[in-house]
Amino acid sequence: MPSNADAGSLKRGVTILKLLATAGARGLSLTEIAAHAGLPHPSVHRVLKQLSAERLVDRHPELKRYRLGPLAFELGMAGSTMYDIRDLCDHTMDTLAEATEDTIYLVMRSGFDAVCMHRREGSFPIRTLVLEVGSRRPLGVGAGGLAILSALEDEERGEIIERVASKLDAFGHLTGESIAEACRATRERGAAVIEGTINLGVTAVGVPFRDTMGQAVGALSVAALSQRMTTPRLHSIREALQAACRGVERQLRGRRRAGWLAG
Repeated sequence: MPSNADAGSLKRGVTILKLLATAGARGLSLTEIAAHAGLPHPSVHRVLKQLSAERLVDRHPELKRYRLGPLAFELGMAGSTMYDIRDLCDHTMDTLAEATEDTIYLVMRSGFDAVCMHRREGSFPIRTLVLEVGSRRPLGVGAGGLAILSALEDEERGEIIERVASKLDAFGHLTGESIAEACRATRERGAAVIEGTINLGVTAVGVPFRDTMGQAVGALSVAALSQRMTTPRLHSIREALQAACRGVERQLRGRRRAGWLAG
């Protein structure tokens, strides 16, 4: 039987992994981890050594910072096949497609990119199929990717913009500066709006959703002919997307799989 000390160490390890999951590629220092976790330095140092030994945490000896290790990625890849989010979004996307008559997209973050995972076509005769399922773009390009990027913390967002800046010219001559400005506008209006800059004559609106750790991991977006996207309709679609994303977040918190309980 595990001792109380083992159980406590496991709980501290999970707490630290959750902190590192939100820290991005730069990671956190021992002092930062201890402060955020509310734990003494010696305890944090001991648990970090254990996690490092199991490849769950990487340590940079010169910077003296810690970040998630390769085993965390491998476990995430294994778990992704059991926790595919597309089935959670099916009903929501169908409802949005029926209400708007336009094309609905599910975009998920993958490192520095946004990947189109799912698509629902509305009944409007002229379709706006601007993304193929499986297609990949830098974060910040397109309404879904811009919505996700805008929802990240300032430091991580700045690092990502710097990282993808060299790829942006292929998408309507975007720049790092224009993406940063678009992020500011997105946060102010509560949704990402792309008006004909990537696909001529098409306007798209995107809203992010967060996982159970509060991280922006995906977005739902609506794309339509620009002439259909009047100001009142943009506001209506934004509100519908915000409500839909709140519903996705509730489903993520209450996820159940064939008798398996989350928590």
